[in-house]
Parts: sequence; C-alpha cells; structure tokens
Amino acid sequence: MRAMVLERQKPVSESPLVLREIDEPQAGADEVRVRVSACAVCRTDIHIVEGDLALHKTSVIPGHQVVGRIDQVGESAAQFRVGQRIGIAWLRHVDGTCRFCQRGRENLCPGSRYTGYDVDGGYAEYAVAPQDFAYELPEGFDDEHVSPLLCGGLIGYRALERAEVPEKGRLLLVGFGSSAHIVIQIALRRGHEVHVVTRNENHIRQAKELGAAWAGNDFRDLPGKMDSAILFAPSGRLVPPILEALDRGGICSIAGIHLSDVPGLNYDRHLYQERELRSVTSNTRADARALFAEASAAGLRLHTASYPLQDANRALADMKQSNVDGTPVLIVDEN
Repeated sequence: MRAMVLERQKPVSESPLVLREIDEPQAGADEVRVRVSACAVCRTDIHIVEGDLALHKTSVIPGHQVVGRIDQVGESAAQFRVGQRIGIAWLRHVDGTCRFCQRGRENLCPGSRYTGYDVDGGYAEYAVAPQDFAYELPEGFDDEHVSPLLCGGLIGYRALERAEVPEKGRLLLVGFGSSAHIVIQIALRRGHEVHVVTRNENHIRQAKELGAAWAGNDFRDLPGKMDSAILFAPSGRLVPPILEALDRGGICSIAGIHLSDVPGLNYDRHLYQERELRSVTSNTRADARALFAEASAAGLRLHTASYPLQDANRALADMKQSNVDGTPVLIVDEN
C-alpha cells in the first residue's frame, strides 16, 4: 500500500514525510481494518512531525482523523461488519483497570496509546484499529467533511465542556483554526455569545460569518469581560492576556497537546477572584458519542480543503502557516 511515512523529525517546510510502498496491515483478533478514504490533518501531526513531541515509534505513519470502510474484521471483532463506514480517532487504547478509567476519565489512563503516534495512522491506504476504539459516524456528512470531527471536533468539544460556559455566557476563542470552526457553531447553538481573538484577517472574517458577536486581533478591543475562554493557539504567551480578559470565576481551557512556556502570572491580575486555568488531555469515547449526536442535531458546517495523499507535506505546511480555509483533508481513496 502507499503511505506517507515519518522517518526523521524535521520542520514541515523540509517535507519530512516520504511516500513509501509498504505491506498492508492486517487486522488482529479484536481489530478491524479500513480502506482509508479520507484523513484530516491535525496540528498534533505537526507537533509529532517537527519534534515538539518525542517519537514513540520510529518510521511512523501519522494521521488520527481517519475515515474509511471496513474491509477486514478480526475473528473476535463482532461489533462491526465489512463495508461499514467508521472513524478512527487519536485515543486507541486504555487499560480499563486503572483508577482513572474506573472514574470515567479514561483519557488520563497511564497506559493509553494513540493512533499515528504509538501505532501507524491514516496517512495511508489502509489502517487498523481495535473495535472498541472505532466509531460509527453521524449521517449527513460525507467522508471528507466528517473527518475533522475525529480530533479537531473532539478536542474542541472537550475543551468547551472543560470551560464550563454558564447559560447564555460570553465565550472567548483564541485562535481560529479547524477546532474553533467547529466549537463556535456548537457554542452558538447552545445560546452562548462568542468572541474571537486571532491574528489572521481571513479568520476574523470567517468568525464573523459564522456568528461571532465580535472578532479582532487585540485583547484590548474586547467588548467587556468574558465568562469562559478556550485557547487553541499553541502559544503560552497568550495565557496571561486571556486570564486578564476573564470575569470573576472565569475558566480558561487549553485545547492542545503542546503549548510553549507560559510567562509568569500575577496572582491579582490573572488568578484571583477564582479564575481557573485548565488543560485538556485527549478525549473519552463518551465525548465522541456526545459530539456526534450534537453535530448531527446542529447540522454543523465543516470547512475543509482536500489534498491528495502524496501532498501531505504541503497540507501540513499550509495548516502551520494558516494558508488554508478550514481543515486540510487527505483524500486517499475516492472509489
């Protein structure tokens, strides 16, 4: 099969992924294999490719927003059938027995493993996943447009939940990439008032078109204090101005697996009056079920740009440089 393989971490501008012809993976006893039709590109892929995250596997195939149809079912995998469309997301394995799993917080499991990081992912013609971590996908979305829900959507959804926006509250989104495009629609459907800070003029325009009450590039221009905030940009220097923009009791959640160092905080300006800063770690399977249900009910508009598999390096570079409207999606199999 054809696959885009990461053999050595380096900047996306240096085209680190190499197109290889390798053996097709085989489904294990409790696994299913899909012929990949689409795989959305994620900022986490950039962090893996460029070395912000240490490699867990050499010569890894990235990609964890995988959509395809099952063509092989393991002998003990009875939940799915050949020909069924499924999605494969970032979280791939938990031990099910640790204290976090027992508390319903499987995303914090110390034994967790991840697609496109610990095992090969979806930048390829075939991918496998344990049946317990494969997802039936909502109707009403084609393969290209449903793929961003599998990470951008999931992490954004968990970040929104962690932000605990009060009823009809004011929500600040900082950064307006793939995940924020999804979150703004869910937040507006819930009745929240959404404000956006982003340095990209095109993203400011898109935020307003999607219904933001205000969008701009300077925190000082915000029309009042915010009840909650979500930080999507991987820049720690944005944390202090976000906390300063929050009202009393406000919560900021960080929707990313990697963040540069946060500058020093002033207790009175940034944290006093019960302001909170929260991280987000992966997602649970319950998050996925809840998101897919809400996505169907909300009729989300997913903005994507398609790329052929062999152009994965260009897709990564375009995402990093914000040179694409919406989420880059690799189109692997159009049959």
